Amino acid sequence: MLGIGAYRPQRVVSNAEVCELLESTPDWIFERTGIHNRRWISGDETLRSISAGAGERALVNTGIDRSKIGALILCTSSWLKLTPHGAPTVAADLGLNGIAAFDLTSGCGGFGYGLGVAADLIRAGSAEYVLVIGAETMTVGLDPTDRGTAMIFGDGAGAVVVGPSEENGISPTVWGSDGENAEAIAQDVDFLEYMNKAQESQGTDPAVEPLGRMSLRMEGPRVFRWAAVTLPRALASALEVSGVSKEEIEVFVPHQANARINELMKKNLGLAEDIPMANDIENTGNTSAASIPLAIEEMLVTGKAKGGQTALLLGFGAGLSYAGQVVTLPPAPKEPSFDA
Repeated sequence: MLGIGAYRPQRVVSNAEVCELLESTPDWIFERTGIHNRRWISGDETLRSISAGAGERALVNTGIDRSKIGALILCTSSWLKLTPHGAPTVAADLGLNGIAAFDLTSGCGGFGYGLGVAADLIRAGSAEYVLVIGAETMTVGLDPTDRGTAMIFGDGAGAVVVGPSEENGISPTVWGSDGENAEAIAQDVDFLEYMNKAQESQGTDPAVEPLGRMSLRMEGPRVFRWAAVTLPRALASALEVSGVSKEEIEVFVPHQANARINELMKKNLGLAEDIPMANDIENTGNTSAASIPLAIEEMLVTGKAKGGQTALLLGFGAGLSYAGQVVTLPPAPKEPSFDA
């Protein structure tokens, strides 16, 4: 990873504001999740604009001629159209029209999947430099009254430029999925079912309850059980295939899903207590595929981590899927997404 950029929406939403519609308290939310605030898009901010914003900062911070970018991977589950997919539009917005550009959907593990694909494209000679963007607007499909999701998710985008180097800075990806438990994190209806309901509701009696929107639902205990079994193995495998010992890990950047889960993973893996661990969730929330690049950027900007350090990454979530790597962190951004 040669450079990093991020975009954090302007609107900051506190636990107190969430509790205006959700039956909970700010303290309870923080105790259960580690979240105080999260960012939500507002005004003219969209998934397209924040993706381009993060990508532009990554290109500027890397300092390479953007004509060398051969591919763009947009890791997201939030693009609102199946056709056209988002990456070509974002590439055009960045002055990269004409390059290979595709969306990659793998939930909260999406950035890890995208990073693995980018590294393999470069190793295979299919591209010299790849721009990987993890971006989500989770609030577009959020039910503000759902205790399982409303207090957790936020919006944001993070991006990295991946390119060749004399020393390998991205280990082989350790990844996997569990389709048998995939419905533990899912939309409450599919597109066809939603369209059928929309047609049925047309011309009905005004007293009939209007059609609601598709919303994300999550079975927290089921996901936690899967994570407790799967993620320790994934972390151990990531270290094994990288050839790096846990004593050599200098920074731990897990997906920002729950602060308590992350502390438990760090402890179970046997990482030293003084190793910095990402905690971007406290003021950004769970941003799915944007989570890991946003967390890396925050650590670099605030000085919790430094460019060149060896970091262990692990993304996990919808699918149920996961992806992890051992990486060398990029330099701190010259143009950060917020004031340190």
